[in-house]
Amino acid sequence: MTGVESPAYVPGHGLLKGRTAVVTAAAGAGIGGATARRFLEEGARVLISDAHARRLKEYEAELAGEFEGVSALACDVTDEVQVQALFDAAVRQHGRLDIVVNNAGLGGTSDLVDMSDEQWSRVLDVTLNGTFRCTRAALRAFREGRQGDEGGQGDEDGRGGVIVNNASVVGWRAQAGQAHYAAAKAGVMALTRCAALEAAAFGVRVNAVSPSLAMHPHLVKVTTPELLEELTAREAFGRYAEPWEVANVIVFLASDYSSYMTGEAVSVSSQRA
Repeated sequence: MTGVESPAYVPGHGLLKGRTAVVTAAAGAGIGGATARRFLEEGARVLISDAHARRLKEYEAELAGEFEGVSALACDVTDEVQVQALFDAAVRQHGRLDIVVNNAGLGGTSDLVDMSDEQWSRVLDVTLNGTFRCTRAALRAFREGRQGDEGGQGDEDGRGGVIVNNASVVGWRAQAGQAHYAAAKAGVMALTRCAALEAAAFGVRVNAVSPSLAMHPHLVKVTTPELLEELTAREAFGRYAEPWEVANVIVFLASDYSSYMTGEAVSVSSQRA
């Protein structure tokens, strides 16, 4: 990789002390795993989730060796029963729920003319419908005042909470071979804006991050080297983002530093076009 080197890792500052978070698609690699680690560094209790049970347990063990307050529960976000069980577990284990990060998504590359119904539906079901299911479960929990009295965005009735969705710059910008993924991520942005308007009535903030290119091992498996080189060349810094750089913005959106922000999709990108 050429271009500007990645910056030094930023230490935690206790921004989420005492809060409980659920993070989906957090089995170690990528933005979800980085977000879980950053939340723990900021003082949160974190329930990590992923559809890959083995990798999830391995990452839980890794984090538990460094932090207190981490637990894990496998969850396929295309299954409503599993989604509800995840949110019930967060409240049961920690007595409260403050923050939800909807990171689960599925990509792939296929020209629209050759794309099958199954390819289209699978990407939409994980990336958009999964975000919908988790957002709905979170909003129901927040509306019922299930995050308690300590910290968080709650009012005197214990209501409130924060949701951060993972969108993508391709929700704004066209990219060949990404019609299904771009449509899903544009949908995540629209869902975020609409949910934010509804959730404001009971003190909940809903925002999204929209990364351009954050590198992790699983991305390499679904993207050609040629495309990765092309995407990296578009970045002003001449490098891709480290997953923890995106996680830093998620921490900001989950913290009281963004207390007046809702319905926003924040670009985490150095793309020039």
